[in-house]
Amino acid sequence: MAQVTLKGNPINTVGELPAKGSAAPDFTLTKADLSDVHLADFAGKKKILNIVPSLDTSTCATSAKKFNDAAKKMPDTVFLTISADLPFAQSRFCGAEGIEQIVTLSQMRSREFGKAYGVEITDGPIAGLLSRAVVVLDESNTVVYTEQVPEIAQEPNYDAALAAAK
Repeated sequence: MAQVTLKGNPINTVGELPAKGSAAPDFTLTKADLSDVHLADFAGKKKILNIVPSLDTSTCATSAKKFNDAAKKMPDTVFLTISADLPFAQSRFCGAEGIEQIVTLSQMRSREFGKAYGVEITDGPIAGLLSRAVVVLDESNTVVYTEQVPEIAQEPNYDAALAAAK
């Protein structure tokens, strides 16, 4: 279990992020068109998993926008923004913000992603949502970088994540 904070108040996650050098856990998440996708659907590409509590918060929105801008310069990498938001809300956010380079994914049908990646929040006012984290995978789905952001209201280290994907 990892401990992070929400505005300075401690909250816990169900586990730890996958270890660097390990095989990334498979997942089933839901795309904007309500189809289910798996990790294998992104085979052969580097992947940046931008894991956020909700795109309805300013910090989550900022990270989606910054990774969207980075995606324009990294065509060999797929940028996945994963949250508990419904696909309808994710699509509305992307449309309103002009975000077209990232793929938004929802854990609406299954909570297994949050458990497998150790990011499901287990207590506090946002229990059940995902903690803010970044996981970078190579083309073979090996974990090459992780960051469990220690404070939910804090942005991730974009430069380190992007460098790991290059």
